[in-house]
Amino acid sequence: MDNPLDLRRIRHLRAAITEGSMSSAAKRLGLSQPALSASIKSLEMDLGVSLLERHRFGVTATEQADELVAHVQRIENELDAAWQRLTLHKGRESTSLCIGCGPSEATRLLPAALSLLRAARPQLRILVEYGLNETLMPMVRRGDITLALSSIPQSVTYPELHHETLHLDHAVVVARVGHPLEARRNLSANDLAAYPWVLARRWELERKALDELFGRAGIHPVDPMIETTSAILMKTVLMHSDFLTFVPRDMIYWEERADLLRPLKGVQSSWERHVGITTRHGEDLPEPGRLLIVSLRKAARGLIRR
Repeated sequence: MDNPLDLRRIRHLRAAITEGSMSSAAKRLGLSQPALSASIKSLEMDLGVSLLERHRFGVTATEQADELVAHVQRIENELDAAWQRLTLHKGRESTSLCIGCGPSEATRLLPAALSLLRAARPQLRILVEYGLNETLMPMVRRGDITLALSSIPQSVTYPELHHETLHLDHAVVVARVGHPLEARRNLSANDLAAYPWVLARRWELERKALDELFGRAGIHPVDPMIETTSAILMKTVLMHSDFLTFVPRDMIYWEERADLLRPLKGVQSSWERHVGITTRHGEDLPEPGRLLIVSLRKAARGLIRR
């Protein structure tokens, strides 16, 4: 019988979790989907636990799978860190960094920080995984990425993660320039509910805040025509229609400057989110990660002053 913890099968499991799809993971690994499924099933049988929750959208990790992958990733991270320390002693620098980033942070904060980082380390190669917190927080926990730049979770989902706030951002109801509601200075929840919406998935922080906005007005939260994790799709839909959305204002920074999208002035929302860096508690980050954090702090101070 195979060792239940052989790395081959754990890497198969990790690919399925990261991709969120058995077919995508199989393609990435160069395996057939039946072979990948059989590998993970055999691991589940040997361990006596379920590792994947299978649903019509793909697969997600169970708590046991997250715990298993996190332990294995920490071992691999320690080996990587040891290698980097040894190579630094020999006069060579680490030349790669893998991080995660949310949609709003990819608009201004991260590009500004990467420009600063490039000046300090022009040879550094950076891989950026783009996604929402539902994807990024488990990736940090498992060690798939060194850090995530995104919204700081309001509740402690993973106690082994460390969060550092860089700045505050506010959410706004957004429409295209020229939208029928644009000139209105006082808008009710009923006015907003009369239009179609494109929104993030329901578990995202701003989505919950929008539901509360409608709840306080005594009406049922809007049922969006489109739910998406794509900021590009969301903004494109708005620019070509009378759809509305509710997003952090930083997400529309460039479209607002180009007079394409605009916050509706007649909506009052006090919702704000903490934007910051998530890492694993007590981890000795590689030198590129430490340099990026310094650049992010400096870039955030520049955004606050504007």
